[in-house]
Amino acid sequence: MKKSYRSTNRTEVFTFKRWGGKSYSLFSALKKPVRIGVLLAVYTTVTEPENLFAQTDSSKVKMKYDLNEIEVSVQRAPVAFSQVSRVVTVISKEEIEAAPVQSIQELLEYVQSVDVRQRGANGVQADISVRGGSFDQTLILLNGINISDPQTGHHALDLPVSLKNIQRIEILEGPEARVYGPNAFSGVINIITGSEGNTNLKVDASLGQYKLTDLNVSGNLNAGAWDQSIAINRSSSAGYIDNTDYKILNGFYQAKLDTKPGKLDFQFGHTNKAFGANSFYTATYPNQYEETKTTFTSLKFESGTKIHLTPSIYWRRHQDKFELFRSDPASWYKGHNYHLTDVFGSNLNAWFASRFGKTAFGAEIRSENIWSNVLGEPLSTSVEVPGEPGQFFTKSYSRSTISYFAEHSVLLKKFAVSAGAMINWISDLGFNWNIYPGIDASYSISDHYKVYSSASSSLRMPTFTDMFYAGPTNIGNPDLKPEKSVNYEGGLKLSYQGFSGHAGAFYRIGNDLIDWVREKETDKWQAQNLTQINTTGIELDSQFFPEKIWNKDIFITKFGINYSYIKLNKGENNVYSYYVLDNLKHKFDMEVNHKIWKKLKGTWLISYQDRNGMRTSTEPYTPFWQVNTRIVWKSTSTEIYAMAANLFNTKYYDLGTVEQPGRWISFGFSHQINFK
Repeated sequence: MKKSYRSTNRTEVFTFKRWGGKSYSLFSALKKPVRIGVLLAVYTTVTEPENLFAQTDSSKVKMKYDLNEIEVSVQRAPVAFSQVSRVVTVISKEEIEAAPVQSIQELLEYVQSVDVRQRGANGVQADISVRGGSFDQTLILLNGINISDPQTGHHALDLPVSLKNIQRIEILEGPEARVYGPNAFSGVINIITGSEGNTNLKVDASLGQYKLTDLNVSGNLNAGAWDQSIAINRSSSAGYIDNTDYKILNGFYQAKLDTKPGKLDFQFGHTNKAFGANSFYTATYPNQYEETKTTFTSLKFESGTKIHLTPSIYWRRHQDKFELFRSDPASWYKGHNYHLTDVFGSNLNAWFASRFGKTAFGAEIRSENIWSNVLGEPLSTSVEVPGEPGQFFTKSYSRSTISYFAEHSVLLKKFAVSAGAMINWISDLGFNWNIYPGIDASYSISDHYKVYSSASSSLRMPTFTDMFYAGPTNIGNPDLKPEKSVNYEGGLKLSYQGFSGHAGAFYRIGNDLIDWVREKETDKWQAQNLTQINTTGIELDSQFFPEKIWNKDIFITKFGINYSYIKLNKGENNVYSYYVLDNLKHKFDMEVNHKIWKKLKGTWLISYQDRNGMRTSTEPYTPFWQVNTRIVWKSTSTEIYAMAANLFNTKYYDLGTVEQPGRWISFGFSHQINFK
């Protein structure tokens, strides 16, 4: 490793040069955890507020062709994208703006080894999994803060932000408890927002078939040390088939203050969703309806010179009303399901550099609570449901988690290794503490080739739905044990001028995996721990930027392909599986960006999916191809586009009998006014 120095008018910036001759800034500390009780004491002991560590703002790094310099949140100490010894996908703002999709869920559909099973269109509801895991096994972060829902993973993507307000998305494949804590079981998705540093106002609007409307108004205000952004989004549709209508309203505010002691980052968001849930959870009663409300806020502070600290606190409330009958209920129907979850958390991450490498440590405390008329243990006194006069919560449940983290990373000229562990206590598990270690390593064969390998472990606690839900077709299980896994992976990464890619394989040993199963079709689905499920996967990925390769104007500006193969070995588990044994076996994605004429450009996303499992008791899932396209005219401040989702009107199913939309054409425009 070469180390160079350059001075600024505030302090020194340390820059590191390695793999491929690129330069990498020593980025800001990752945003992770500490116990509330030690947060203030640790912070005041080690911080030196009179010194300010100058940092590169990674959100301003140009990502059109080269992501090597961007900081990614896959270790507890700062790390550049090119230094990571794991498989990480970064979707840049440019790629998001070009993609022929309407929602985050649809965008993630085209990421390698990511399985998005939508029940409703345009971000209404979707289950997301990584590398053959279940939808409860993927951890979702918003700007590095855990926003997962303890009630059920079905609500994991109830986000207070629109696709149009996202700067980038990072997807880490594989378990990573030592970095993110419990529930980072099969993968982690970090959604990152933020302004671009200038004061502006932007309006995005689109209209389409099935009375689709989508309006997004956002603005950034940059005033010296203050950097603020706000966005309001409203979208709706009459539905592509009966009872698939929806209305979504999002509001999000983020403020960053750069002070002498450090950087303050505050975010607040709220989302309302109301939608027809045709056959969402059972085909027996297709006239289902659901309303959800999510409120989320967090406060984070970054400071330190010798020891870099990032304390944060956060709160997330999710309220859910589920109607099995939207109208004309059956005589036996007792009423709707009402749930409210409150999650509180406080964490701290700290790291320092020495001649031996980078050392990180931290802690987190998290409290998960639910009030419901269906889930939990009986309340001594019922509690009225907020906003629902005459309705009462009769049950509740709470659990707490405490986690401690430690990690050490060494970066030499060609060799990099990062090892660490999480020690964890969960109230549901008694007085036992458990440890979950992990190690990543890579070796640069040359400036263009790098081999990588890792071994990591993780756990996932059962959701409150797994534990307590009882309905016409389901029986929960309060005695469920946590899922546990060990993951091994390795492969080769390539990086050339205008080309990047990787080829790798992984093997995951999963014990006590939680699933809804039954032995015969007449039985109810019951939540159980399956003895062992082992997963084997192969991944291939490549991206070409012809103009970068040949350094001249070329019709095709980007060509990307990826393929993944995943096989689950269920051993002696000869049961019908509702989720865990029902995964994508083959997945192939292709992206083509090209010029048309002057400022007119086009993007094509092509996907092939072949799924294991049965769509109904007698009918397996049918493999299918899907094509999305977007044609856009774009100037410095304005763009006008036409988009076709499912261009060839393919009939397909992501989950059970929930039919997905056919061809859906929409038109839109955006205009941005820059004030300085």
